[in-house]
Amino acid sequence: MTVGGLRGVLAGAAGAFSSNARNPNLRRAQLSFLGAWTAEWAFTVGLGIVAYRDGGAAAVGLVGLLRMVPSAVLAPLLSPLADRGRRERVLIVVSVLRAVATGSVAVVVGIGGPSTVVYALAVLSTIAATLYRPAHSALLPSLCRSGYELAGANVVRGLLDAAATLVGPLLATLLLRFYDVTVVFAVAAGASLWAAALLVRLKYDAPPRPAAPTNEGLLRSAVEGLGVVSRSRDLALVIGLAAAQSFTRGALTVLTVVVAIQLLGTGEPGVGLLTAAIGAGAVLGSLGASLLVSTKRLGAWFAVGVALWGVPVSLIGLAPQWVLALLLLACVGVGNSLIDLSGFTLLARLAADEVLARVFGALESVVALSIGVGAIIASTMVEWFGIRPALVAVGLVCPVLAVLSWRRLRRMDDSIGVLDHDIDLLHSVHMLSVLPLPAIEQLARGLEPVVVPAGRTVFSQGEIGDRYFVIESGAAEVVGDGQVVATLGPGDGFGEIALLRRTRRTATVLAREELRLAAVRSDRFLPAVLGYTPSAREAGTVVENLLDRFTPRDEHERPPG
Repeated sequence: MTVGGLRGVLAGAAGAFSSNARNPNLRRAQLSFLGAWTAEWAFTVGLGIVAYRDGGAAAVGLVGLLRMVPSAVLAPLLSPLADRGRRERVLIVVSVLRAVATGSVAVVVGIGGPSTVVYALAVLSTIAATLYRPAHSALLPSLCRSGYELAGANVVRGLLDAAATLVGPLLATLLLRFYDVTVVFAVAAGASLWAAALLVRLKYDAPPRPAAPTNEGLLRSAVEGLGVVSRSRDLALVIGLAAAQSFTRGALTVLTVVVAIQLLGTGEPGVGLLTAAIGAGAVLGSLGASLLVSTKRLGAWFAVGVALWGVPVSLIGLAPQWVLALLLLACVGVGNSLIDLSGFTLLARLAADEVLARVFGALESVVALSIGVGAIIASTMVEWFGIRPALVAVGLVCPVLAVLSWRRLRRMDDSIGVLDHDIDLLHSVHMLSVLPLPAIEQLARGLEPVVVPAGRTVFSQGEIGDRYFVIESGAAEVVGDGQVVATLGPGDGFGEIALLRRTRRTATVLAREELRLAAVRSDRFLPAVLGYTPSAREAGTVVENLLDRFTPRDEHERPPG
């Protein structure tokens, strides 16, 4: 890599963090995620210890499954709520519910109440947590204006996720040394309340989404979301690989407990340290992933991240040593960071905004079920075959599937590269540059290539307008009542007046040299531009400026409409 190339990569990494820091809405959303996931990891450590005290590894696996099955069922059923209204409100409600459930666990454990009540409250908290990530993942694109900014937001969220994976277990370990598990649950409840409070002051203009039919229930909406995933091979592949990674994650909730207490003999605090090692690796991995924010190979890095969730686990089974186990689990954390950057960005780019929360809800459902299945299978394998064979077998799942999926993931990279080219073209038009990423992608997906030879007419004055045009290459003349009133070049758009004012074309546009145009039909153009307040305001200003520019000087001249 040249010095200039290295500087560009470093600048892109810095931009990933600075764009989140400068954007107050992104900043609040990201810090809320940090609070929510710190609570989740601290809660997971505390619950694992309670379950192990009750019944050993089998109890840990069973509790993991019981937590995840209801979440797997309810996540796709509840996720349509985040597609119908403002997504941050869903996040606030979810965080408050988690705080109440986790705080109640602290009370029950503190008074020596029945474990069944603890596990029931854990299921309720997990159901709420399962809805948090889909709503948050669907919210982020609405706070971004480009694929680069979205990738940066996912890098930052991945870093915060990693920090939570590190801080949550370490916090639990520290509290367990000086207090008991009751305090761990109480602190987790406080972190959930903080996550809710951060979102109360979130202010942004949500991009337009079609209203749900009044007679459409949550079940029907959920089925629609699942249908979107089933009809897209790309979405299904990404979610399938996420399921494999989550299976390993679920297995690790059992294996880290068993490895720490039985295989390595480090006791209960060792559970927190092994889990924290994943977080430490994820923090370092997130910093490294920030160097990839401008990459055009999200699919390839996603495959690498999935593979890293398995290979180190197998190696622990082959060489069970304390320091080596910490280092290998740190590599798992690096893989997690790559998945946060690439996997979530891929899904957000592949699915339409109006169903995005439901797609992420389907992901969360699969993830929750896979975690539960991974936990119960890992505990069964430990009982039947022993700890080390279980580690080796579980660790082989992800790398094998990553290798088999490599070609398809690379084809995804190529298709997103084409989409980014079209988005950059649309962003060159000032009126469209204010659109958030979901809206600009909607326009980009509807672009139609048009080639007009030199000397030919794009459209004539007085015609009915049905498309908006952006010049990719070439030059054009705008002729109003026989006079040339403007010349246009690459990056210029025209045709908006007839669409926005619902009038006939106010001028003729001729190709002075061969024109390569990107055209978007009015049924896509109008909802995207007029449905979003900043772009609607900008469009009105553009039209008025064009009319003021030409009409006062010569009433016969017309703008390029």
